[in-house]
Amino acid sequence: MKQIILVVAFFATLSLTAQTMAYSVVEFKAKPHTQKDILNVFNETFGEVEMNQGGITLERLGNGRSNGATHRLVWFWTMGEEMMAEDAVSDDKNDALWANMVNYVDEWQASYSGRVLSWQNGNAEENRVVHIWDIKIDDPTMFKAGHDKIVEEFKDDFEGRAVGFGTYDFGRPNGATHWVALSGKDKEDHMMLYDKLQKDAKFMKLIQERGPLEDVKDYELRILKQFN
Repeated sequence: MKQIILVVAFFATLSLTAQTMAYSVVEFKAKPHTQKDILNVFNETFGEVEMNQGGITLERLGNGRSNGATHRLVWFWTMGEEMMAEDAVSDDKNDALWANMVNYVDEWQASYSGRVLSWQNGNAEENRVVHIWDIKIDDPTMFKAGHDKIVEEFKDDFEGRAVGFGTYDFGRPNGATHWVALSGKDKEDHMMLYDKLQKDAKFMKLIQERGPLEDVKDYELRILKQFN
């Protein structure tokens, strides 16, 4: 089992309870025209696996991607719990997975892990495009309180969307300490929401109440397949 857990991630359709969700990610550059092949391998390996308070996601990186990475694998789990049974993936399936991935991956790239501090579930089927902001903040407690207040105050606007806030604990990309994520249907859907919110004085005031931050970068991704 430990041999197959390279990554773990945060865009799940699970609610956070008193237990904290953790994630780990690995980005990679896929060879041209191999996305369908990678999806097939992904489905064959995990399609019948029963997950336990966790799962795995395959995502395609879009605007803002760096270092030539085209995709990423994300695994997520509840801290202190097994993500799946010890024998959920046979040795044969495990070997086949990574043998096939060698054929479709030009280069394995950045990897990073952390925790999910705040999460609102979204409709993963309708809102598959996720916008992520990598940030540096000095006071995570203040930021989380402000983030949660925004999600509550504008719950009608965020209905059906995944909204999250979490940490980078290992392999901080470009020195970022935390991230904020928001799902939507597509770029236009995201920009229409931003246009509406940024014209609202209350929203802009609450943004400031999260405390000072430094924007590191932002990027988008599309969820291709998720097992949880």
